[in-house]
Amino acid sequence: MKTARVLCEEPPGKAIASRPVSSPSLAPAPEPVSLPKLTIAPRAKSSFRVSVRSAEFLRRYYPDATISEWNDWRWQNRNRVRTLAELQRMITLSDEENDAVKRHAGALPVGITPYYASLLDPLDAGQALRKTVVPVLGEYQLTRGENEDPLGEDSHSPVPGLVHRYPDRVLLLVTNFCSVYCRYCTRARMVGSAGERSVKKADIELALDYIEQTPVVRDVLISGGDPLSLDDDRLEYILGRLRKIKHVEFVRIGSKQPVVQPMRITKSLRQILKRHHPLWMSLHFTHPDELTPEVAEACGRMADAGIPLGSQTVLLKGVNDDLETLRKLMHGLLKIRVRPYYLYQCDPISGSTHFRTPVSRGVELIRGLRGHTTGYAVPTFVVDAPDGGGKIPISPDYAVGYENDDLLLKSYDGGTYRYPDSGPPLIIADGAHS
Repeated sequence: MKTARVLCEEPPGKAIASRPVSSPSLAPAPEPVSLPKLTIAPRAKSSFRVSVRSAEFLRRYYPDATISEWNDWRWQNRNRVRTLAELQRMITLSDEENDAVKRHAGALPVGITPYYASLLDPLDAGQALRKTVVPVLGEYQLTRGENEDPLGEDSHSPVPGLVHRYPDRVLLLVTNFCSVYCRYCTRARMVGSAGERSVKKADIELALDYIEQTPVVRDVLISGGDPLSLDDDRLEYILGRLRKIKHVEFVRIGSKQPVVQPMRITKSLRQILKRHHPLWMSLHFTHPDELTPEVAEACGRMADAGIPLGSQTVLLKGVNDDLETLRKLMHGLLKIRVRPYYLYQCDPISGSTHFRTPVSRGVELIRGLRGHTTGYAVPTFVVDAPDGGGKIPISPDYAVGYENDDLLLKSYDGGTYRYPDSGPPLIIADGAHS
C-alpha cells in the first residue's frame, strides 16, 4: 500500500482540503457519505506518516479534524470509539455484536482509537481484528476453569499495583487505562474499572517504596493498563524513581500503544526512554493486519533510540491460529525490527472460551514454524500457569529417546538423528506430547 507523508504531531497542522486519495483495500462505509477533498502536505522533518487508508478514514468520519490532530495521540484518546452509536456510525454491527455492546456494564468497556478503528472491516464481523475489539455474547458465558484473576496476581500482590511472583522481578501496574481494550485481556477485571485512570499516585509511591526496600528485585516490568498511555511527565517520574534504585538493573515496558496508537511515539517520548537505558520494550501484536506503515515507523523510531523490541502475541481462535497468518505476522515483525518473543496460550479469564484454542494447537504451530523459517521468527510458546505458576514453555517433542549412548532426535522434517550423549540421560516423559 502506498503511503502519504504528512505533517504530524508537534507542528500545527493544516486542515484537510483539496484532492482525494483512494485505497481499494478500504471497505465501503455502511452509509454513503459526502467526503471533503484532501491535500497532502510535504513531509516535515518531525512529521509522522499517515497511510492512504488512515487519510481516507479521517476525512470520512472526522471531516472537521486536521492531519495534525489525527497525529496527536491525545486527540486519538479523546476521540476513541466508546459507545454503541459511535460503533454503528463506522461499522455494520451483527445482531450478536449489537446485543453484546448493549449488555455490557463494568470493567473492560469498549474503547477503540480512531486510528485502530480505521483497520476494522466495517462489513465483516468475522474479520480478525474486529473480533479482538468488538464485544460478542461469548464474553458473558463462563466455563470450567475460568475466573477474573486466572494468574493469581492479586494473591501475589504485597502492595496495591505491584505483583511479586518471581524471585528477582516484579510487575508494576501504573494505570488502568488502555487506548484500545482487547476483549481477551488478562486484566479485564481491572482495566477501565472505577474510572479509567483510577491508579493513584500514592499507590505507585507505595509500590516504588516496596521495590526500593526489596534488594532481590533486579528487573521491573511496567505494565497496566498501558504505561505509554501516561503523559510524559508521569512516565519519566516513574522511570527516574526506578533508576535511582541501585539494585534495579533494567526496566521493561509492556505496551500496545505503538500498535493501536503509533503516533504516541513522539520525539519527546523517545528522549525520555533514551535517558533510562537499559530499557526493553515488550509490544503486543496480534495479527499481520496491524503491520501498517505507521506502526513500522513507530517501531523504527524506538529501535533507533536503542530500545530492543520484542513481541508478545496471544494465540486466539479464529484470529491468528493458522500457520499462514502466524508466519506472516512473525516475518512482518522482523522486517520492522521487532523480535517475536512469546506466543501465549490465551489465559482462562471469564468469558474467554470463544478465544481459546487447545494447547496442542500452539504446539502444532510452533512445529510448523521451526525449521521452516529463521529461528528469529519462532517465538516461545508458553502457558501462563493459573494461580501464579508463571510462564511454562510448551514445545514439540524433538528428543524422542535413547539407544545405547545415543540421544535420538526428531528433526523439523520428520527425520531421526543420533547425537552421542554419554553423560546423565535427558529425562523424557513417557508418552508426552508436549
